[in-house]
Amino acid sequence: MIGENIQHLRKAKAITQEVLAETVGVSRQTVAKWESGESAPDLEMSGRLSQALDVSLDDLANVPLYKAPPEAQPSKGKHMFGLVTVGDKGQIVIPVQARRVFHIQPGDQLMVLGDEDRGIALVDAKFFMQVAEEMRHGSK
Repeated sequence: MIGENIQHLRKAKAITQEVLAETVGVSRQTVAKWESGESAPDLEMSGRLSQALDVSLDDLANVPLYKAPPEAQPSKGKHMFGLVTVGDKGQIVIPVQARRVFHIQPGDQLMVLGDEDRGIALVDAKFFMQVAEEMRHGSK
């Protein structure tokens, strides 16, 4: 799966095997072997590939991106970071790529919003409070 994902992502970014190889520090033949499934990148190379292709390491290795039809690809600014598991005490771990994109740091507070028909959303608490304050002042 990782080889097919590498090829799909490389082509989606319109870059050649040569350019990707140079970016991650391997030969073009190595990239070709990864894409064909003849070999697989080690953890260090997978990390470099995920950075070069702008996806999380988890998505590079596990999500079958190559099977998603073009219309299913997210629009610019829209993201799908994968699944999270709710722990025994209700805790979740936000995927690293999501934390990077949204600049979430340890200690940041997120507001949990819910709609029984649509689901749960996490919103930066500062943004939520700013909007609430604007609504409060706007209603006077």
